[in-house]
Amino acid sequence: MSKNIEGKPSPAFDLPATGEKNLSKEDLKGQKYLLFFYPKDNTAG
Repeated sequence: MSKNIEGKPSPAFDLPATGEKNLSKEDLKGQKYLLFFYPKDNTAG
């Protein structure tokens, strides 16, 4: 598994967003953003 480091480019992504839309890295080009991942609800971790 690769490790992301603050200030380094993120990998390409295409994630579900509200309103039945998707959000990709290209949609955020030129903006600062934070990706936060957490375990699925009701799972150990």
